[in-house]
Amino acid sequence: MEKVVELLLSSTYGIAFTGAGISTASGIPDFRGPNGLWKKYSPEIASIDYLKRDPKGFWEFYSQRMRGLFEARPNEAHYALAKLEKMGIIKYIITQNIDGLHQKAGSQNVIELHGTMQRSYCSSCFKQYDSREVLKMIDEGNLPPKCSCGGIIRPDVVLFGEPVKDFGLAVRIAYEADLVLVIGSSLTVYPANLIPQIVKEERGGSLIIVNADETPLDHEADVIIREPIEVALPRIVNEIEEELRKN
Repeated sequence: MEKVVELLLSSTYGIAFTGAGISTASGIPDFRGPNGLWKKYSPEIASIDYLKRDPKGFWEFYSQRMRGLFEARPNEAHYALAKLEKMGIIKYIITQNIDGLHQKAGSQNVIELHGTMQRSYCSSCFKQYDSREVLKMIDEGNLPPKCSCGGIIRPDVVLFGEPVKDFGLAVRIAYEADLVLVIGSSLTVYPANLIPQIVKEERGGSLIIVNADETPLDHEADVIIREPIEVALPRIVNEIEEELRKN
């Protein structure tokens, strides 16, 4: 942990890159782990093709997932990362998550590559909706939920078969960074997984990986932490605060 603290404190533009693993302690299953979502469901159910082919079936799945995300609360890892941002050590959080827990924990500079479940919009006229309003429509028997124009409403998330959001901005930030703290990501989802690679391989920055399982970038990491994320991140923050009190 001493090496992690040293790298974070010596960086001038650190960023965090987070995946589903940071939210498992909040009761949200990851995708590819032993109890991952894709062990129970086919990834096809989260594709743009499936939404177009069977909007009712799509929303039967997504409405339940949406409710689960809305009930979830940030865990200690989310709060620790928000502290690192407040301290000025982490400048941006680039996340693959759609749960909004970084913002709920107090993080300000969050780039959501895969969108957010908090919002929905009409696939025809693009009118925006609060997703809780959409769930109310479903509860009232409107499945799939439809806009006043007659178009199908969909969550504002990136489905399989669609491009990620704000990727250009994320790439520009990665080229500014001299350190990337990867948290809870398998680093197997393209093109999001390019962000840590840019920091390490193109910028020559430091790479810290906090993840339960091996990743394709482990061989390039400066430090790898395998302990639970909700334990590791608060400990990192505590040790940084201790180090700053000494100086």
